[in-house]
Parts: sequence; C-alpha cells; structure tokens
Amino acid sequence: MRTLTISLTPHQASMLENAVESGGYASNSEIVRDALRLWEQREEVRQMELARLKKAYDEGMASGEGRSVTADTLLAELKAEARKRG
Repeated sequence: MRTLTISLTPHQASMLENAVESGGYASNSEIVRDALRLWEQREEVRQMELARLKKAYDEGMASGEGRSVTADTLLAELKAEARKRG
C-alpha cells in the first residue's frame, strides 16, 4: 500500500483517535479508507444525478418550442388534467 501524509484539524484527529480507542476501527488508516469509500459512493451518485439531469434537459430541449404561461393558467391546466384522470 502507498503511504500518504495528510493534515487534519485537531477536532478531526481527536475523532479518529476516539474511533480507534473505542474499538470502532482498528486503525486510522481503516477510518480513512472507509471515508474514501463513502466519498466514492457519493461521487458516483452525483455523476448519476448529473447524467439524469442532462438527459432531462436534452429531452426538454428536443420537445419543441417553449411557451409563456401565467401561474393561474398553469394551475387551471393542471387541475383540468387531474380531473380527466379522475
């Protein structure tokens, strides 16, 4: 494994120390690896969300010309559509 040097705030260092002392983790390295796994998962979710938003944007742009509508008109249209559905 590769060794890296990182800087932590006193609070972060204390949190790591407490987690190891309480038996929650075997070592500081284990905590950092766990944190990096969580970060990777968050980044994967973020990338999926960005892809979903891009797809929705592309679909919206491909759906045709937009139109101006007032809030009252939009609300009336939505209510009419809901009535049709039952």
